[in-house]
Amino acid sequence: PAAVEVKEEENTPPPPPPAEAPAAEVVVVETEVAEKAKAVDDDGAKTVEAIEESVVAVAAPPAEKEKEEPSAEVAPQSEETKEAQVPSPPPEEVSIWGIPLLADEKSDVILLKFLRARDFKVKDAFAMIKNTVSWRKEFGIETLLDEDLGNELEKVVFMQGFDKEGHPVCYNVYGEFQNKELYQNTFADEEKRSKFLRWRIQFLEKSIRKLDFNPTGINTMVQVNDLKNSPGPGKKELRQATNQALNLLQDNYPEFVAKQVFINVPWWYLAFNRMISPFLTQRTKSKFVFASPAKSAETLFKYIAPEQVPVQYGGLSREGEQEFSVADAVTEVTIKPAAKHSVEFPITENCNLVWELRVVGWEVNYGAEFVPTAEDGYTVIVSKTRKVSSVDETVISDSFKTGEPGKVVLTIDNQTSKKKKLLYRSKTKPCSD
Repeated sequence: PAAVEVKEEENTPPPPPPAEAPAAEVVVVETEVAEKAKAVDDDGAKTVEAIEESVVAVAAPPAEKEKEEPSAEVAPQSEETKEAQVPSPPPEEVSIWGIPLLADEKSDVILLKFLRARDFKVKDAFAMIKNTVSWRKEFGIETLLDEDLGNELEKVVFMQGFDKEGHPVCYNVYGEFQNKELYQNTFADEEKRSKFLRWRIQFLEKSIRKLDFNPTGINTMVQVNDLKNSPGPGKKELRQATNQALNLLQDNYPEFVAKQVFINVPWWYLAFNRMISPFLTQRTKSKFVFASPAKSAETLFKYIAPEQVPVQYGGLSREGEQEFSVADAVTEVTIKPAAKHSVEFPITENCNLVWELRVVGWEVNYGAEFVPTAEDGYTVIVSKTRKVSSVDETVISDSFKTGEPGKVVLTIDNQTSKKKKLLYRSKTKPCSD
């Protein structure tokens, strides 16, 4: 055959084929997800697999197409050209709440949250994940965690204690915004409202990172919303900021709430909730609990042990306490109307008995005395009987030191026509010299 003449200037490789447009890549990914969705099992295992594979397709940059074999008319590339080629960068690792979405045992827990939020519709859940990842980059979540946004709102939203199932509890105290100065400093203009939103998201992000995303861990929390003295629907700025925050939470923080407990609920809020109730899903409504001011403490105790409930909400949890902690269990007793109830603490020689108690709402008579075991002993009045009102003191803390065996008897006399909830706990300590 005749020789082919190859000119020097034609010895360069052909230009690479143009990269596919991003839109085409998305179409391919969504098609893969749709096909995977057909194989979803009842337990959602293959659904998670579908989303994981989709995340790979989005996170990884488009791979270069295999270059075609050089034709007989083109000479092989020079060694210098081969050395100049740069390998493709590795896929970007996508993480949410500090957890990689791929190759991690905690990934399934994260992906299942998005699936549940979209009723296990894979395409919808995948779209939600993509939107969340994009929003987190735009909002600057990683840098937000280190921002100093002040502590003016630490009484508005705070974490304290756990519920009976081990979920951490977050309290939202809307009544704090009755403080006009705080309200103006938080909502007066768009810049202040934006700072409030960033603070609220920062608080949530830090709280989420304390959760356990292992397959058997606790990865949701209980929200307690205190509506006492809430400014109400008339405050336009508060309403706008709250709605904006709620929209962001619904779109980007799926399935993080185990229970929503509303306490000190005014009549207008109950009426408002009845109006919007038909538009809520049954799954959402099942998480909502509402309690009037008279039933707030009792409602909290259904889900949270009294030793874990802050003292301002009827419990015994106080900051800075040393004698008792949340590890010291509380006994609950219901005292009937127009009835007396006695609590007995047996003690031995050389013993110091310490106790604390409260009656939710008080308005009862309280007294304490020591009754010795010896028949010839004398009864000692520890606390003279007196009436305790709700404004006098929230918790009674007392102690009694003795050198002989006997018992301390507490008497609570409920002379009202309403039942009362009594909470108490005690401990004995050896007497020191």
